[in-house]
Amino acid sequence: MSLTETILGTLGYWSWIVLGLILLGLEILAPGTIFLWFGLSAIVVGVFALAFGFSWQVHVALFVVLSLVSLFVCRKVMVRSAGETGDPGLNKRGSRYIGREFTLTAPLSEGAGKLSIDDTIWRISGPDLPAGTKVRVDAVDGARLVVSDANPAAEA
Repeated sequence: MSLTETILGTLGYWSWIVLGLILLGLEILAPGTIFLWFGLSAIVVGVFALAFGFSWQVHVALFVVLSLVSLFVCRKVMVRSAGETGDPGLNKRGSRYIGREFTLTAPLSEGAGKLSIDDTIWRISGPDLPAGTKVRVDAVDGARLVVSDANPAAEA
């Protein structure tokens, strides 16, 4: 009789529950949701071993099947639910301002100027406009915002 057979035969369902708890502990130390599914599968096998008197070979087969099925099913669900998370404009800060309107504090002359938005001063480009004009951010060109007059009818 091998060591594995002796342990499984002596401890019975407790060996599966202990293995499951050890694997869940490994998940805490090395997160990645790999050990989680193996740990839960071992605990489920421990519960089945407690409820039914199967041989240790059936327990091992059940553990392998449950582990692989839960691993593949849960991975597929996690990939599908991951989608777009977080802030898609995190590294494209200027794109957050597209479509928003701001008031010029300094005139926009010769197609260039500066605009203070929140705590940042942005370089802007667009048509020549006097200070106090409402402008709309139309696009981002590198680190420069492209603006246009938000009220073009007011000039006429």
